[in-house]
Amino acid sequence: MATNFFERQRLARRDSQRLVILFGIAVIAIVVAVTAVLMVFLGLGDSGRVAQGKGILFSNWKVIAWTGGLTVAAIAGASLFRTIQLREGGAAVARSLGGTEIPPSSRDRHHQRLRNVVEEIAIASGVPVPQIFVLEHEPGINAFAAGLRTTDAAIGVTRGAIEQLSRDELQGVIAHEFSHVLNGDMRLNLRLIGWLAGITFLAVIGRILMRARGRNSGGIVMFGVALLVIGSIGLFCARMIKAGISRKREYLADASAVQFTRQNAGLAGALKKIAAHAHGSTLEATDAEEVSHMMFGDGVGYSKLFATHPPLEERIRALEPGFKLTDLTAWIRQQKSADVRTAAEERRAPLPDLEFTRVLGPAGAAIPAPVIIAGLPAAASAALAPGDVLEQVGSPGADDYRTAGLLHDSLPAGLDEAAHQPDLAMPVLAALLLAEPGAIRQAQLAAVAEKFDARAAQHADALTRLTAALHPMQRLPIAEIAFSSLRRMPAGHLRDTADVVQALVVADRNVSLFEFCLGFLLRQHIDEVLSPRDAKEGRKSLPAVQPAIGLVLSLLADVGHPDDRRAAERAFAAGLAELGQSITLKFDLPLDWSLRLGPALVELDQLGPVAKSMLIAAMTQAMANDGRIDVAEAELLRTTCAALHCPLPPLLHEARTRLAGTPTVD
Repeated sequence: MATNFFERQRLARRDSQRLVILFGIAVIAIVVAVTAVLMVFLGLGDSGRVAQGKGILFSNWKVIAWTGGLTVAAIAGASLFRTIQLREGGAAVARSLGGTEIPPSSRDRHHQRLRNVVEEIAIASGVPVPQIFVLEHEPGINAFAAGLRTTDAAIGVTRGAIEQLSRDELQGVIAHEFSHVLNGDMRLNLRLIGWLAGITFLAVIGRILMRARGRNSGGIVMFGVALLVIGSIGLFCARMIKAGISRKREYLADASAVQFTRQNAGLAGALKKIAAHAHGSTLEATDAEEVSHMMFGDGVGYSKLFATHPPLEERIRALEPGFKLTDLTAWIRQQKSADVRTAAEERRAPLPDLEFTRVLGPAGAAIPAPVIIAGLPAAASAALAPGDVLEQVGSPGADDYRTAGLLHDSLPAGLDEAAHQPDLAMPVLAALLLAEPGAIRQAQLAAVAEKFDARAAQHADALTRLTAALHPMQRLPIAEIAFSSLRRMPAGHLRDTADVVQALVVADRNVSLFEFCLGFLLRQHIDEVLSPRDAKEGRKSLPAVQPAIGLVLSLLADVGHPDDRRAAERAFAAGLAELGQSITLKFDLPLDWSLRLGPALVELDQLGPVAKSMLIAAMTQAMANDGRIDVAEAELLRTTCAALHCPLPPLLHEARTRLAGTPTVD
């Protein structure tokens, strides 16, 4: 398994480069085949004229050149058309397979369990909560992740999976899919769909022409047969390319999922149930062939030569070395009894009260006391090492998942439900930013009412009774859940929400660190949703962005030492030392840092992968130079990493260890 996020991203980029080469080879093979067929039609295949082949080929070079050019143009056009379609993001792929997004008000226990698992893993991974789809008419056990970026990602799960798998097994499957998101596979998989659509295009046209009917359709049918034969070469190449790129990335995703959950049984159990299930992991959707490489299990039943996934037995044995297929029957019998007991317990558990108006209570109701979560005090403080942070970027572990579960399960019920309602997502975000009761809050509420309506402002004001009770570590997670719901709204609503949030952030002309973090993350999410595009790898070097580096390091150093300039300068110098002697900067934090920081983060995102890893190490060193890190510092580090598209879990390993032994605060 690759050692860290940056190495896994490098491998994904290498596979993308391989895809370009293989695609080129496939195109050449198709053009050669088309040329050969054309030569036959021109009579060059006649045995009596073989000796004159070169002369006749030369005399017909224009026809052959035009045919080759048109073939390349057709392939390129089909690939471009499909790629443009995929710019709509992961949700478009899910809907093309018959997926239905889980509605916020769903009372289906399977839906609720799936949503909880996805949200917990998203929080633990440090990425936005993806849209969640269920393929309701698919009885097989399967799942997928699709999207160009984490902000437009979608998770799709079959009805067979949510009904047949236990929570631990479902967790293993979803962790596997999130590893595809974090490893860069999700982007690569969509590229495969777009590019391979071109080299299979001729086969599709051939099938259509072969169905031609009518008196004079003989020539058309023959031409269709020729295209189908040529297209079969493209289909063969497409399947070989998918198999070559996908198999090893499935092993990597399995290993990443185990690292995340720290237990093999869940993922292995899901694979065993696929092996024993009547429908296996087969998809019935007409587009199953196109997406076969991005599924959790083999969705189309390819032969071994074209298989996009390793054999089930090999995947299970990688998780449980002593496994034998002969043990499967006994395991299934034992597991059925356990699943029946678990299902009975879930049915007995009461569903939460999801009625928003009842949770808010009457006007003037008392504000609940701050949430107390076992092991998570109101203010976190812990030791931190730069190397440990680099290991956590894009690499969540079991501790991150457990912490995310604590944060998620302890969210105030009414606030959690409001965050899942698309029309209440904006008021939730606004409530996180509202000032204490007074003139500033009234001005903020007026801004909300002006952009939306008075009812939206009333909801935001009422929700402050719940946001005030949040643990500091729950603020960004609840914002991420609200953003996921916000994506259901029209583009105009998204833009208005971004404008309102910015107005709330600057209302008191004194931007706090949390206000900046929330405002920046929301703007980044909305920009990427409204303008979805494939992420481009940055190429800038550290010396090319020195002013931006200086601003970020100065802010991080100052956050840890707000009243001690000398200590802040020492922290800045410690961070700078991580970047090498080519970077010469001085500690300098301007008063208008909040206006400059956003553009600086956008510029830093243009750094190359190695430079980004060095910058993250430098930021961590500047922040942890005093041997501690608190929630505000962790939020800023996470926001900066998000700007660099290097997702970081919201709570670091050392902080978690320290928190676990710290008594809660009453």
